[in-house]
Amino acid sequence: MTYREQMILFLKDLVSIETPTEKVDSQLQILSKLKDSFMAMGYQVIHVYGQQTGGYLYARPLKRNKKLPIQLLIGHCDTVWPIGTIEKMPLTYKSGKIKGPGIYDMKAGLTQIVFSLMAIREMNIKPEVEPIVFINSDEETGSRESTNALKRLAKIANRAYVLEPPLGLNGKLKTARKGLGRFTINVSGKAAHAGLDPGKGVNAIVELSRQVQRLYAMNDFEKGITVNIGMIEGGISPNVIAPSSKAVIDVRVLKKADGDFITKKIKSLKPVHKDVVMEIEGGIGRPPMEKTPRNQLLWEMAKRQGQLLGLDLEEATAGGGSDANTTSLYTATLDGLGIPGDGAHAAHEHILENKLIERTALLTLLLLLEPIKIET
Repeated sequence: MTYREQMILFLKDLVSIETPTEKVDSQLQILSKLKDSFMAMGYQVIHVYGQQTGGYLYARPLKRNKKLPIQLLIGHCDTVWPIGTIEKMPLTYKSGKIKGPGIYDMKAGLTQIVFSLMAIREMNIKPEVEPIVFINSDEETGSRESTNALKRLAKIANRAYVLEPPLGLNGKLKTARKGLGRFTINVSGKAAHAGLDPGKGVNAIVELSRQVQRLYAMNDFEKGITVNIGMIEGGISPNVIAPSSKAVIDVRVLKKADGDFITKKIKSLKPVHKDVVMEIEGGIGRPPMEKTPRNQLLWEMAKRQGQLLGLDLEEATAGGGSDANTTSLYTATLDGLGIPGDGAHAAHEHILENKLIERTALLTLLLLLEPIKIET
């Protein structure tokens, strides 16, 4: 069996295990398979169980050189697809595309991690920076249970490679990501009969509609600041002056300073009606991954490695967040190192089969780079 065939078989096994974030039993199944793979390569593997998810895997070489710096290989095994999706979106291979739920985001990336480390082991090469693997099962819902562990690792790492899918069919690497925030506005008014005593009520929906206009005015597309009022609810009956209303807001920013600015602006909103009580909760949960000097240095190093493989790599900024947003705060980070394809979270999700070896080879070369040195 060729190396490519082994990769495809392993990848299909991962995709066949359906792993929505909230299904702990499924998470344990795929994490067990991954644990066995790393242990077979001589890795010590620790599985830290989660309270509401399958937890995360931490894997490091048993015979590691403690004097060497470390580099992180980061992925997630959870998907957005519910159990049973594979019956509607079965694994298929046609016209150079391998389709299946979670294959692009990001079980192909997990496959790359395993086979890159396998290649280094079989070639008996000793990297100058020790590879450490971190795979969580809660990324799709914000990595709430695993972020603290990832932070601790990132603080002591020389660099981090995140195996999320790249952007576009030509596979642009992600050198920046927007930060993500969630805010909730709760408005309390006063109920009254809409026909008998309308003047005695204070309509919370009307108040919220005024706040929505203020929120929408905060959008600044040139700076990359987006404020989306994504959910609204309120009232109790058509014939009652609405005593309550609620809005949930999604905020995206390119710069931490913009996140601080928009957070302050949202939380400074005041009611228009004097008898309304308004509560605002939330904040920026995932800070942006910015184009820091160390991130750009790692990108330039990756670009040169790509040229050795005949690849003219491009960089791009992603509108969504990932664990790269976290690691970028503490160490040089490069994201989007997965397999090119399309359809993340969509029915046409797929990868390009002819990119499997190419992008796995790129990851392998990146693991063999010398340590990053930032002049201060």
